[in-house]
Amino acid sequence: MKKLIVTMALAVAAGWAVPAVAQMPNINLLADGPSKTPEEKEAEAAREKAYKDTMRKIPDAKTSADPWGNVRAVEQPKTAPAVKTTAAKKPKANPTTN
Repeated sequence: MKKLIVTMALAVAAGWAVPAVAQMPNINLLADGPSKTPEEKEAEAAREKAYKDTMRKIPDAKTSADPWGNVRAVEQPKTAPAVKTTAAKKPKANPTTN
């Protein structure tokens, strides 16, 4: 009976600890690793230079990426100016006539 209670207590404690561990921040306590050799640094610099040279060779896109560009009109049609309607003038009320 005593072993069962101890086992249950440990299971409950473990159940509480798992969510707490899952919320811990990801901290790297190890060093970044061994530093690169001069040959590796040289190879990486050459790769980077080749990449930049290749990117300079690619022309800039001058066309629009609008898939509906050929469907729409280039200029939107101008709407006609709104016609103002003049209401018939109301006769002014004569204060003398009641």
